[in-house]
Amino acid sequence: MILSPRLVSALLPVLLTMIFLSSCMDDEAWYEMNDLQVRYDTTLNNAISRQTGVFVVNEGNFMYDNASLSYYLIDSMQHLNDVFYRTNGTPLGDVAQSMVIRDSLGYIVVNNSSKIYVINTNTFEFVGKITGLTSPRHMHFVDAHKAYVSDLYAGAIAIVDPVALEILGYIDVRNPASPFNQHPTEQFVQIGKNVYTNCWSYDNTILVIDSETDQVTDSIKVPLQPNSMVADRFGKLWVLCDGGFKGNPAGHERPALVRIDPALAAIETMYAFGLDDQPTELQINGTGDTLYFLNRHLYRHIATADTPPQKILESTYTKSTVGGFYGLGIDPYSGDIYLGDAIDQVQRGVVYRYKADITVIDTFRTGINPGFFCFRQE
Repeated sequence: MILSPRLVSALLPVLLTMIFLSSCMDDEAWYEMNDLQVRYDTTLNNAISRQTGVFVVNEGNFMYDNASLSYYLIDSMQHLNDVFYRTNGTPLGDVAQSMVIRDSLGYIVVNNSSKIYVINTNTFEFVGKITGLTSPRHMHFVDAHKAYVSDLYAGAIAIVDPVALEILGYIDVRNPASPFNQHPTEQFVQIGKNVYTNCWSYDNTILVIDSETDQVTDSIKVPLQPNSMVADRFGKLWVLCDGGFKGNPAGHERPALVRIDPALAAIETMYAFGLDDQPTELQINGTGDTLYFLNRHLYRHIATADTPPQKILESTYTKSTVGGFYGLGIDPYSGDIYLGDAIDQVQRGVVYRYKADITVIDTFRTGINPGFFCFRQE
């Protein structure tokens, strides 16, 4: 993330103060500071529990401890910002990466804070946390008592008990044979008992994990830097690869969207983009037949189509780092499209909500760098 020297100078005293406070207090100490507790009233909490909604995970800026969590009530189109801080009186942390909901609990992966916060999704109240992680990225539930956590730098996938909030063990994914392909793991997609994870940074590998034995059983080579994955309703695995960048020590090649046949562990279809394109954020709708992704603008691809993906919406604001939209979420229940705009990556971002036919529904402000959407049913 790029920050201006002027902004760094202005925020340095704040940063140093927050580092000092963090070094002196653990999370529990923060919760005892009642003067920082700004809780929502019972009426609002009841309204939240009765409505479907979407959590917007706002990354914040690297090393600024300003990640935040927003909540958007879908039916009434109301939005609440900083719900974690305002409910619990403590910052969410440094670079909130992703979130997953299981029953009434939300698990928020905070990458550079090396932890996963657990909240009650009805009240936003702190329930617990998983610590001891290195650089966590995404969390995947295998069952009620076992989940995987990917990691950028650990060389391993953590196996955690999401109830006891403990690390049970690790799946070693290191690759000593290569100076670059060290298998930093990112997202998870499960098809049957196999869990697929994409190795994104300086890598070109999809690992296959047997969720019954917690062992890597196979790998699939794809174009450089696979950044996101989905499975369609036909049992195929789709992977979006960004191709690296100019000067990348691991290489720079044309990005591509590929379809993999899991039964053969092989690529069966590939759509290549221009060398300077930067596709990311591959998503799929709730019926599993339509893919969406960002390439500065919004693109759509029908899973059964034999033609390339089509651009369906141009970004009206193109001043973020790569230009265009920053985050993407597809409501699995309604098919509505949520687009995050980071603007200049310093001020609060914007989310645009559209119907599947690109009819505008709503626009609202969030925290800094709205990058991930997590949908919650009643």
